[in-house]
Parts: sequence; C-alpha cells; structure tokens
Amino acid sequence: MREMISMVVVLTVLSAFSGGMLAAVKTGTNDKIENQVLKFQKAPAIKLILSDVSNDPLQDRFKIMDQEEEVTFFVGKYDGTPKAITFETKGKGFGGDIGLMVGVNIESDEIIGVAVTTHSETPGLGSRAKDDPKFVSQFAGKTMDKNLGIKKSGGEIDAMSGATITSVGVCLAAQKAQELYTRLKPEIEKQTAQMAN
Repeated sequence: MREMISMVVVLTVLSAFSGGMLAAVKTGTNDKIENQVLKFQKAPAIKLILSDVSNDPLQDRFKIMDQEEEVTFFVGKYDGTPKAITFETKGKGFGGDIGLMVGVNIESDEIIGVAVTTHSETPGLGSRAKDDPKFVSQFAGKTMDKNLGIKKSGGEIDAMSGATITSVGVCLAAQKAQELYTRLKPEIEKQTAQMAN
C-alpha cells in the first residue's frame, strides 16, 4: 500500500513539474511565435493589399475583442489619415482552415483586396487560392454588403476550376470578414480616429 501511495505522489509531482515547465515554455515563446507568424504569414499579405500607404501598417495596429476572440486590425494611412484596415479571418477548406487577410476602405466600406495567408489545401488545386491573382482579385471593389459567396450558390465570386471546396472556404472567410467588420465598425472608426496625425 505504501508503495502505491509513494508512486502516486511521485507521479503527481512529476506531472505538476512537467505541466509547469510546459506552461513556462509556452509563455516564454508566445511573443516569438506571434512575431514569426506576423513576419512570414501576415506581413506579405498586408503589404500586398496596402502597397500604396504612407505608413507601416505592421506598426500601426490595434486589437478589438469580438465575443471571445481578439482580432488585430492593421491600419493603412494615406497622407497621415487612416483610410483602410486589414484583418484576418478563417474559412473551412478541403484540407483545413484557410486564413484570409481582407483589406477594407473604411470610408466607402469597399474591399481593397484579399490575400490568402495560410492553408492546407491540395498542391496544384486548392493551393492556387494563394497564388492565383485572377481568383482573389474578384473580391476587390466589392462593398461589404455584397454576397461574397460563389456564383453556384447565388454569390458574386467565380469558383476556381477543380477547387470548389477551397473556393467556398475562401468565400466563407470573406463572409466572416463582412460580419466582423459590420459588427465592429463603430469601434474600428473610434480606434482609427485616434491614430490620425
């Protein structure tokens, strides 16, 4: 009986120690991981969408809590005035989540552009969503009240040939961006007004 109790105590101590070490490693690397994701996944998409701004959107950013999720908005300024934002949403594709960075003109509620940030789609088929400018350029110029679904479902976006599920995933991410933007617009306007020079 004593042996059993001592084993339980030893296992409990080891489990607590291991859990503490894992928590410390996670806390210690959180900022580094976030910076790497920003640098290699989000930054290229942001720079592509906000290529003609007069500031560095990676520096000019703010966060808003939406329900239980914190969303980061990157601000694009033109002559010192904040006029555009970009933010990331996700949609379910064939191989998993598809990350989509969406840029919006906050004065006209018009999409400036979109870019796929992350995906696990089939190489040569769904993976084209990230590299096919013909597909993603369909979103530019659409206002946030348009139906951003694929045409087969009554929307305004042509699906990629051979990659319908991926196309639907990208459209779902765009539709989530519409909902998020509409819901948070008052707070977005408040935050961007504070960033004006």
